[in-house]
Amino acid sequence: MLVVVGGMIGLGKTTLAEILADEFKGKVYYEQVDDNPILPLYYTATAEEIKANRYPFLLQLFFLNSRFETLKQAALNGVTNASIIDRSIYEDWYFAKINYELGRMSDLEFSIYKKLLDNMMEEIDSLPKKAPDLMVYLDGSFDTVIDRIKRRGREYELEEDLVDYYKLLHSGYGDWLKKFYNASEVLVINTDLYNIVDNPLDKQKVINLIKEKLNEINKK
Repeated sequence: MLVVVGGMIGLGKTTLAEILADEFKGKVYYEQVDDNPILPLYYTATAEEIKANRYPFLLQLFFLNSRFETLKQAALNGVTNASIIDRSIYEDWYFAKINYELGRMSDLEFSIYKKLLDNMMEEIDSLPKKAPDLMVYLDGSFDTVIDRIKRRGREYELEEDLVDYYKLLHSGYGDWLKKFYNASEVLVINTDLYNIVDNPLDKQKVINLIKEKLNEINKK
């Protein structure tokens, strides 16, 4: 079984991935955030530093490579065991597109990125398990996003001028899901309605929703 947990920054992907891994006796494949040498620079650099050092392009290449490796490992494990991925390669293009639209990646950089992604997706098609069984997509209001980011407390994520970046990401994430994601079936969880961190009842309700969806998929 291979499940990917996706959605906006701060809505609890890692927490849910760990809950599902515990429930299904599986393994979590984490997004490389805390050990990412470029991410703090990306969030805290000035516009001049970003332009000079090309942090957005470097960050996208770093994430693309790590997510590719993660999906390969998780797909192999998912043939016989449960693999849960904390954000996958399928969402990576959306973050690159946002950086491109903001002028943080050049035409050439975005073109190189897309070619690399296309090559990687062709490689994924040759894996024993070619696609996730389910995407669990965490949705929520922008107020919830900001509240959860503040509660998480990563200093580099709390800069005031990042609010516009978060707002742009949030505004188009749902469209990405509807128009561009087609690798598997999707279950949307509204995090405004379920607090899986602080409320054990909500946690169990979400587990039950995911189990029901997986059972429905398995019957097809």
